[in-house]
Amino acid sequence: MSLVVIGTVAFDSVKTPHGIREEALGGSATYFAVAASFFTSVRMLAVVGEDFPEDRLAELGRRDIDTSGILRIPGRTFRWKGEYGEDLNEARTLETHLNVLQEFDPVLPDSYRDARLLFLANIDPVLQAKVQSQVKAPDLVAADTMNFWIEGKRDELVSTLKDVDLLVINDGEARMLAGESSLPKAARKIREMGPRSVIVKRGEYGVALYGPDGTFAAPAFPVEDVFDPTGAGDSFAGGMMGYLARVGEINDTTLRQAMVCGSVMASFNIEDFSMDRMWKLTRGEVDERCRQFQALTRYDLPGTLG
Repeated sequence: MSLVVIGTVAFDSVKTPHGIREEALGGSATYFAVAASFFTSVRMLAVVGEDFPEDRLAELGRRDIDTSGILRIPGRTFRWKGEYGEDLNEARTLETHLNVLQEFDPVLPDSYRDARLLFLANIDPVLQAKVQSQVKAPDLVAADTMNFWIEGKRDELVSTLKDVDLLVINDGEARMLAGESSLPKAARKIREMGPRSVIVKRGEYGVALYGPDGTFAAPAFPVEDVFDPTGAGDSFAGGMMGYLARVGEINDTTLRQAMVCGSVMASFNIEDFSMDRMWKLTRGEVDERCRQFQALTRYDLPGTLG
């Protein structure tokens, strides 16, 4: 199944307890597309400035990623600066420079408009809605968002969610959007806004799916050294959507399987700064960790618990 993502391509400057990385390649669409490319081909829609190196685009193009939807316009590429303390589940944003993102007017290439799967990565909900309207008849529209849009463009976000099938969101943002401290209640309220299903990301505590077929939870894969959590959620989404595109079927079973694949991709992403681990990653390593994840969650239930 064909897969399209709209999001950001960025330069990130990140500080964690393990070190500092300046002007590293990042952005929601970047992390998503690289993770998805281990499972399927992916078409990428984003904007960069005149300062974005051609060799970085070529690096993406060497993956199974169509970069013809990346628009280059005058100005500087989007930049984000943040830091993590000992609690690596949450970043503190120090600087955000939208730059060319402020001028972005997304127009899908004709070859993108027949996408069966569409992922609206973390970006202005107005732009998300504009892209969604250009895709002819997708089987699944999934989206991500963040507190910046929940606080600053709530009405636009709620309007966009009316036509979204699946929302992928972290636990703090789910509570903020729904106005509920209980995650099951928050997920129910968000589903009433439009999405049939909600996936709540909980960092090192795993992910939970709330949908019409019930609730499903998966742990995070245990990683001993977390170097940089930036992009983990986008890598999760990329692995999940990439798997769905590969199997070509969307139901409760494949969605649960896809969540495990997403968790595996996120676990690799956090093992190094920026995209460093993902560039070195092999498909064999992905398959092996998927097997390890299966063993991690398998158990035998005795005939009686009494």
